[in-house]
Amino acid sequence: MTAALLKAVHVLAVLLWVGGMAFAHFFLRPSLTVLEPPQRLKLMHAVLGRFFRAVLWATGAILLTGFAMLRGVGRAAVLAPAAWPWSWWCMTTVGLLMVAIFGHIRFVRWPVMDRAVRAGNLPAAAAALAGIRQWVAVNLGLGIALILVVFVG
Repeated sequence: MTAALLKAVHVLAVLLWVGGMAFAHFFLRPSLTVLEPPQRLKLMHAVLGRFFRAVLWATGAILLTGFAMLRGVGRAAVLAPAAWPWSWWCMTTVGLLMVAIFGHIRFVRWPVMDRAVRAGNLPAAAAALAGIRQWVAVNLGLGIALILVVFVG
């Protein structure tokens, strides 16, 4: 039961994160062209603020459940990663890279956009949003590739 609960929380957190990135990148952002730039930036600011708070929780859940599941297979397995299946290596390595990229987005890029929007500096806010979008696209690509590797191959 515990293993199933850990896996369920892990997968749901991944779905929130990767699904949220896909929604924002492919559906929300292109649809915002019906708004004027100031409204676009304010809406994206509000959406990203909420999304990034949720992803902070999701990444914490992903890391905790992932390492708990590794520990659940035995202390020897955790201490002997050379014996891990390659999919575990892939999940751990790419997952940690994705968390690091999210950390960069949330703690480096986001504060710049947040300050710019609050100050009414639209050009700076737009530039910061463009940088966030690029890093989100990288993380989305990594997330989709990781899901394909883990579940398909």
